[in-house]
Amino acid sequence: MCLLDQPRAAYITDDGPVICEDKAVSVDTGTESVTDSAAAPAGGPGARSVRDRLIDAAEKCLTAKGIRATTVSEVAEVAGVSRGWLYRHFPDKAELLGAAIVRLNEAFWTESRTRLDAVTGLDQRIAVGVALARRESETPGALVLKLRQEEPEAFTACVGLGVRGLIPEIAAFWVPYVQAAVDSGEIHPDTDCAEAAEWIARIMMSLATVPGEQCDLDDHASVLRHARRYIVAGLRAEPAK
Repeated sequence: MCLLDQPRAAYITDDGPVICEDKAVSVDTGTESVTDSAAAPAGGPGARSVRDRLIDAAEKCLTAKGIRATTVSEVAEVAGVSRGWLYRHFPDKAELLGAAIVRLNEAFWTESRTRLDAVTGLDQRIAVGVALARRESETPGALVLKLRQEEPEAFTACVGLGVRGLIPEIAAFWVPYVQAAVDSGEIHPDTDCAEAAEWIARIMMSLATVPGEQCDLDDHASVLRHARRYIVAGLRAEPAK
């Protein structure tokens, strides 16, 4: 048995590297066990894993402070574990926050699809989509849109360069709804679904983030009327050559 209390030192065991930061960690080299002063308590049925607790804590910190201002120490404190234990699950801040952002992103699109699938018609779906995008504090996962817009470089550093850009991702989400509108005869049969979906994505971003005088973005009827008169009406016309 040896006591390791050097900050930010990495020690290799048969279980892999153990990184200690400002915490004394006991490593039993004979039994290959690692214990920590803030290790996760044994949970009963339904108990959340340490990894889930860390991601929960990261989401709370991201909501309160954003990417750059969030620190590993704060996440560990909110999760109720030591930094040494945190590093057993996530080797650095980027991977930790990246995991939280990915979960937020998945939650946002799952919530959005559930809400849009509950209504019919492209016009109704656009109106619901605008409402979802504007209610960032109430929609699970919508925080990711704010992070992408306000901290694009930090966002990319966390989720990787391979992630789609914001407009392409929103456009991809809308493609099946545009296709459904074509199939139902709501819009012109020659509509290029991918192209139209990207146009809708750009309009959605504008409607959700830039207030105007002619369309009350917080009034469903006003947004629905705007969608019917201009967006859907435009897509009913034969595409120009």
